[in-house]
Amino acid sequence: MDSIDAAIVRELQNDARLPNKDLADRVNVAASTCVVRHRALRERGVVTGYHAEVDLAAIGRPVQAVIAVRVRPHTRAVVEPFLEYVLSLPEVLSASHVAGPEDFLVHVAVADTAHLQRLVLDRFTTRREVSELHTNLVFQHVRKHAVPPVHVIGGGRP
Repeated sequence: MDSIDAAIVRELQNDARLPNKDLADRVNVAASTCVVRHRALRERGVVTGYHAEVDLAAIGRPVQAVIAVRVRPHTRAVVEPFLEYVLSLPEVLSASHVAGPEDFLVHVAVADTAHLQRLVLDRFTTRREVSELHTNLVFQHVRKHAVPPVHVIGGGRP
């Protein structure tokens, strides 16, 4: 990934709907070069998709929480089906399999605290592999939209 690819990625992270001509202007390359490089970034798996970001409160899910879950036994036979189950729940925004005292961090968005309580009691604690669970309310969630490649922040090969 060179500096032009990094610039294209940066601009797309800021606005994925940017027309190719405007993208090319912002990264100082010809439109034909930009379209070829953009396509190559998708084919190499650097750009993996595009999405619309929504306001969770506006769609009736203003309460967010992170549910820290420990499963037992912590084996592939338990971990993979549990992760699949968690991702099937409509309240779940994301799930991470992590190292540390917990095995999973599950980010959820729900209508209210009663909904959160039902989710925890009916969907998580009823699972026999769940040995421990901690629920943390999220006061504010801010996501960083632009993530530069390592070499741009000074920690890797170009």
